[in-house]
Amino acid sequence: MILEDVFPFFIKESALTSSTTHIVLDPSSSIDLHMHTNYSDGRWPAQQLIDYLVEEHFDLVAVTDHDRVDKVAEIQALGAEKHLPILAGVEMSTQWNGHMAHLLCYGFDPVQNYLQSVTTKVAQLQLENTHAVNAELQSQGYAFPRQEIVLAQNDGKLRLPSDNIRLLLEHGHAANYRAGLQLIEKAGFHSIMADMAETVDAAHRSGAFCLIAHPGRRERGFTFYDPALLDQLRIDVPIDGIEIYHPYHTPDVIETYLDYVQKHDLLFSTGSDSHGIPGRMPKKHRAEISKKLLERLGVTLTSSGTSQSL
Repeated sequence: MILEDVFPFFIKESALTSSTTHIVLDPSSSIDLHMHTNYSDGRWPAQQLIDYLVEEHFDLVAVTDHDRVDKVAEIQALGAEKHLPILAGVEMSTQWNGHMAHLLCYGFDPVQNYLQSVTTKVAQLQLENTHAVNAELQSQGYAFPRQEIVLAQNDGKLRLPSDNIRLLLEHGHAANYRAGLQLIEKAGFHSIMADMAETVDAAHRSGAFCLIAHPGRRERGFTFYDPALLDQLRIDVPIDGIEIYHPYHTPDVIETYLDYVQKHDLLFSTGSDSHGIPGRMPKKHRAEISKKLLERLGVTLTSSGTSQSL
């Protein structure tokens, strides 16, 4: 891929200017639009993820850390050094009428956007809950003498709810992730989520598009968004589409969602939801599957057989 500028993916197509560099991809180009680093709950640093993606010859990706837009520019710069274009993306934790939903937002300016205020509020409440849970665990007799080592990537400090699970696992207080989750839930952990309508509004004002992540996911408190519920949601919240190709979605679910987006002229995306080793790894999807979304983000698909910048 010839690439002169990998930062064209911040504003909606209607706002694209002549100075914006477009990426041209072959329809068969390999993309993955949903993955995480240890800036949220992923298990590998951004540089390690990017090195892997380059080694595996991905052509375009989106790193969508949970509720983090402050690291997007940094991650894009790391990708630019390796000639890997990275879309501006984030996975937002939201709720609508008591229903949980993660939103994949693509195409905002990573430096100036309205999503930052939403993520800051979520992060602060999340941090307060994480510290409260840790204090409760210690009051129950769980000791964490190796915290500085276990949480070395955070300078030894608590940052995310998953940090408490890591402490429990590394100190032998929990046999596996699920057991650790149960312990922190008993200690007062609860998910911190932004209002979906507020989040979508902030994203749209930032020039981004919002798609419900893994709408067919059913476990761990996630709401299964069947067509009827999607109809209700879209009356209240102007989402732009849904993520269809996801590891949690069965072939039948995928077919149902494909019919739905076609009927309602919505965008859809493909992603691995990779969190690193051990676990799900990035997965190659053909760019043509997400053609409509990519084109709205300024990416051009051509059958010329080459990938280049314009």
